[in-house]
Amino acid sequence: MANLRSLFSPRHMLVLSIALNVSLVLKIIRQRKNMREKVSRVSMEKPKDAQIDEESQIEASSIQQNMHPTPSPSAVNGGDADDGRNVINLDHGDPTMYEKYWQEMGDKTTVVIPGWQFTSYFSDAGNLCWFLEPELAKEISRLHKVVGNAITEGRHIVVGTGSSQLFLAALYAFTENDASEPFSVVSAAPYYSSYPAATDCLKSGLYKWGGDARNFTETGPYIELVTSPNNPDGFVRQSVVNRSGGILVHDLAYYWPQYTPITSAADYELMLFTVSKSTGHAGMRIGWALVKDPSIAKKMVKYIELSTIGVSKDSQLRAAKVLKVVSNSCGTAARPRENFFAYCHLLMAERWKLLREAVKQSGMFSLPEFEPGFCNFFQRLFEPLPAFAWLKCEGSVEDCESFLKSHNICTRSGRHFGVSPSYVRVSMLDRDRTFGCFVKRLSQIHL
Repeated sequence: MANLRSLFSPRHMLVLSIALNVSLVLKIIRQRKNMREKVSRVSMEKPKDAQIDEESQIEASSIQQNMHPTPSPSAVNGGDADDGRNVINLDHGDPTMYEKYWQEMGDKTTVVIPGWQFTSYFSDAGNLCWFLEPELAKEISRLHKVVGNAITEGRHIVVGTGSSQLFLAALYAFTENDASEPFSVVSAAPYYSSYPAATDCLKSGLYKWGGDARNFTETGPYIELVTSPNNPDGFVRQSVVNRSGGILVHDLAYYWPQYTPITSAADYELMLFTVSKSTGHAGMRIGWALVKDPSIAKKMVKYIELSTIGVSKDSQLRAAKVLKVVSNSCGTAARPRENFFAYCHLLMAERWKLLREAVKQSGMFSLPEFEPGFCNFFQRLFEPLPAFAWLKCEGSVEDCESFLKSHNICTRSGRHFGVSPSYVRVSMLDRDRTFGCFVKRLSQIHL
């Protein structure tokens, strides 16, 4: 009996336990090794074309799952049914829709800036725009060439704190200090709602807001703002003032393939772009102008020098990295789901489909109809997918903004765009949850 107890002592039990565990681990390792060898043999026996086809099918399935963000009820409402009490704010064009794509890109756009870097005001003292970072200039030119939406050869690039600053710089550059009267600034209604306020903000003696370009009859000098595709209604625009003595400024913030067919490379005297709507980085506050006339570009640079002594180099470096990643994503070596414009185009197409279905189901609203155009970038025909929906309340509703506000939906009234309050502008660029909640609630509004 004593020998039996010594045989099962704690020391012996510990040794036995270790032995059993080691044996079990070795058995598992052998099983996994055998499984890997079987899988390897099957893969080697499979024809190469079949392997590629299978990978393509998996990739295509992944693209469909990730690029068609139809919100489920739980995703839209945070897991709860929408009771209509939470406020949906789609008044601003805050492009948070793009967050998902950039999250999936991980650290590709991460920028590390040492503390000693960018202590100087100057980026390139020999350049006309002396505060423009050379890397940003390089990536701007490259992206326009990749997309084919604007000519950069023979142009001066002027960087600004968003295209809003560049718009004012353009007005300053085109007007004359010794002019007998202020230049009239006009744009065809519905025009961008910030144009009137920005133009008259400082009560400048150089220029003044002149209203709807279609109704402009004054004989003095004028500047016509051509926004194409137009904010708020999404239509492609041309100048409408039919007389000499005018200057054109083309705001092309939305001339990118996720929103509209790229039919040709824009070739105008002055063209404005911004990262806020091209890549979704509104908080970066970076825009750029492509300017043909060096004297105009020089005056724009002077305006920016007087107002902000240049543009943040930190933001420029970030913008350069983002634009580089976008251009790289369009290359043949990029995985399909990483193609920035393809990803965002499919997302916009899905959102417009959902919105049109909701409008049809409600029966109280209408949306513009667009003619399809051939896109040189995607090499196919499609209808425009604007960043904003130009929604009209039909029937007896005269103030669409107030009507939707009674349903806790915030939009921007047509009166801010120089037209009837029966219209509202609705942002299509909010997060999936907000947009999904919006189309669901809109579909449930009836007389």
